[in-house]
Amino acid sequence: MDENKIIITVSGADKVGIVAKVSAVLAEEKVNIEDIKQTLMQGHFVMFMLCDITNAQKSFKEIKNILIETGNSMELEIWVQKKGIFEKMHTV
Repeated sequence: MDENKIIITVSGADKVGIVAKVSAVLAEEKVNIEDIKQTLMQGHFVMFMLCDITNAQKSFKEIKNILIETGNSMELEIWVQKKGIFEKMHTV
């Protein structure tokens, strides 16, 4: 179901361990990564993840806050949106 799908966007200066740290947080929260894309643009790291929170023990808002705190600790921007809202925002 789309209501359990979330889009995570990670952005910041490239450094070792970004994918590992974000993935570890998601695994700890029982969030399944269904798709992942990443790229480097002139030293700037960008990653998009499609995840499923069906089995998560915490709410969407709690997961979102944990990911934002993780980003802050790594000097990264992390945005978390429900997939349905993300798609509506990007439909013209």
